[in-house]
Amino acid sequence: MLAEIPADQFAAALDACAAEVLWEAGVAEPPVDATQVAERIGLVVAHNDALACRGRLVELADPRGGSRQQGTIVVGPAERPERLQWAVAHEIGESIAYRVFAALGVRPDTAPDNTREQVANHLASGLLLPSNWFAADGPQLDWDLFALKRRYATASHELIVRRMLELPTPIVITLCDLGRVRWRRSNVTGRPPQLLPAETNVWRDAHASGEPSSVVLDPASTGLESAHAWPIHEPDWKREILRSAIAEW
Repeated sequence: MLAEIPADQFAAALDACAAEVLWEAGVAEPPVDATQVAERIGLVVAHNDALACRGRLVELADPRGGSRQQGTIVVGPAERPERLQWAVAHEIGESIAYRVFAALGVRPDTAPDNTREQVANHLASGLLLPSNWFAADGPQLDWDLFALKRRYATASHELIVRRMLELPTPIVITLCDLGRVRWRRSNVTGRPPQLLPAETNVWRDAHASGEPSSVVLDPASTGLESAHAWPIHEPDWKREILRSAIAEW
């Protein structure tokens, strides 16, 4: 059963599958265009503004005739390009999920009902933010969210920081919308402590100024090395994302 497979083995299978597909598509560097990847591995991407969901993988009759079926990703309307990219990447994940099950020696029909969806979500992240590229670019760019967004332009800011949480560097990520903490997560503990005063200060500074803010902290007294806040502001919406580096002892 999939639940019995170690997390690192599961992650390795996902990363290997995503890397394999990018290689097949001839994509060697970011940013990754999910629509281009889909088309290069034999999937058709079609748009349907009446679609209720963001995307769906279907089998349509091949226009070349015969009994062949053509894998087709149908995508609905998206408010921003990153959401369209995610929708296409997710459906690519649906189409190649069988490779992950095969690599792990798991029969798909023995896995829980939502497992394929979870695998597709992980594969979408792995396609837009390939693990080996992202793990190298993060330190090189000093984990600057705006610099990483420029490099991985097809991934949203939130997806980028969620991907940070999947890497071993110990951190806490806090996402705030309209002056309130929406979620706060860490890759070293399931229940990170509340925001420290210094974290709150950089968050409020970024919220008020619309500019990135940061502070170097005393690990001995705070347990953190630094805190950085980036504003993602729109005319009618203010979001800030904080990345707090946990001190390694």
